[in-house]
Amino acid sequence: MLATLTNTLDMTIANVALPHMQGSLSASTDQMLWVLTSYIIASAVMTPFSGWLADRIGRKTLFIWSLVGFIVASMLCGLAVNLVQIVLFRVLQGIAGASMMPISQAALLDMWPVEKTSQVMALWSAIITAAPVIGPTVGGYLTDQWTWRWAFYINLPLGLIAFALIVVAMPKDPGGRQRPFDALGYASLAMLTIGVQMMVDRGPIKDWFDSPEIVIEAVAAVVGLYLFTIQTLTARHPFVHRAIFADRNFATSMIFGLLVAMVMFASISLLPTLMQVLLGYSAMHAGVVTIPRGIGAILGFIIVPRTTQLLGPRPTMVLGILITAYALWIMTHFSLEMTDQAIRSSGFLLGFGSSLLFNPMTVLSFATLPAIHRNEAAVFSSTLRNFGGSLGIALFGVVHVQQEANVRSHLVAHVTPTDLAFGLRLPDFDPTDSAAIAGLNHEVMRQAEMVAYDVAFSYLCLLCLAMLPLLYFMRPAKRVGTAIPVDAPAH
Repeated sequence: MLATLTNTLDMTIANVALPHMQGSLSASTDQMLWVLTSYIIASAVMTPFSGWLADRIGRKTLFIWSLVGFIVASMLCGLAVNLVQIVLFRVLQGIAGASMMPISQAALLDMWPVEKTSQVMALWSAIITAAPVIGPTVGGYLTDQWTWRWAFYINLPLGLIAFALIVVAMPKDPGGRQRPFDALGYASLAMLTIGVQMMVDRGPIKDWFDSPEIVIEAVAAVVGLYLFTIQTLTARHPFVHRAIFADRNFATSMIFGLLVAMVMFASISLLPTLMQVLLGYSAMHAGVVTIPRGIGAILGFIIVPRTTQLLGPRPTMVLGILITAYALWIMTHFSLEMTDQAIRSSGFLLGFGSSLLFNPMTVLSFATLPAIHRNEAAVFSSTLRNFGGSLGIALFGVVHVQQEANVRSHLVAHVTPTDLAFGLRLPDFDPTDSAAIAGLNHEVMRQAEMVAYDVAFSYLCLLCLAMLPLLYFMRPAKRVGTAIPVDAPAH
């Protein structure tokens, strides 16, 4: 869990440091998004392969080598001197750390008895939920006190402690249990992931489908989806076992988890730039303001096992969705005149609401699935969560940029000396004064950007509410599958 904390922390720890990194690396705002998305998409592409590797060489061996590679890549990120280097090293980080989350989940399910599943998964879910939330706080502190490079150097002490504990305490897993590797299935899944991510990331700056590049990426994504679907349905040994998709709980939980990841990571990625660029917060201030979100998440995970026991998994998840949607509704009313209290209170509710989703979702997704498929199912669910996080960051970044341009165009068209509101707000405005014009333009840009954030949060609120119908298809868990030995065959 310490290794998993280190890994998931890096999904957002660099968020508040982006403005500092941008100046140091001489990169544009659009280019800096690659620092975030390159890590997530690399992890999403590599995660499915980690299930096959774990069966081949053993969980413990894979975990140790992944952690070592993650630590080395983190040090290289801190030493990067230009954008190309840091994006490359973030890709290496994502590749190395991809196996940590699914392998830790599968190992915990196997090592603990059935009656402890809910409590263990609540603690594990707390880690993967709270880490991305506290990431901006840790990153903001390190950036203000030292430099943005320490947002990556911090992985060294945490990683070394985790390494020592894993070597000593994690059960030995000999491996040697793999099925034949489905190269076409894996390649098509990777093609789908990369195609969608590249299309969403580069679409705004390439004018979408007017660009041959975006058309090629869209075609690659469609071809990848087609090949992966056909291969999964027809291959003798498909890359992802067909049996896990036949389980209604698991299949529905995968869609649900993808949407939850989109909402969680998109909201996390939008806030740092809103606070620092638009509201003028320091990196440290921006990090401290996000602390209530982590407190809310921790509080939720403390009570969620009891809540699930009293109400049941599905009612608990309904409550979590409604609280999360209400928090996002509050965020749609953010303004340039607000204090940081609005961010703190909405963040607390957002963390609390999301914490009521993960543990029941995990319990329901594995409730009716045969234990023999846990390793592969955990890997595939992590793949979709990573993909959802990457897609959410990219998609809602696009929504914000497009809405900012639309709103600014609308405001400029109506900001005229003959407009009644303009005359009341700026009665002494001199259109011949260049300083006055520059100030007016700056204010129009600020207002447009704030409205764009509010629109993005409103879309996230609607996306959250859209998850409610999915709960109908999840059967309450009457019996959770028994734990299996660590060295049992995976197929």
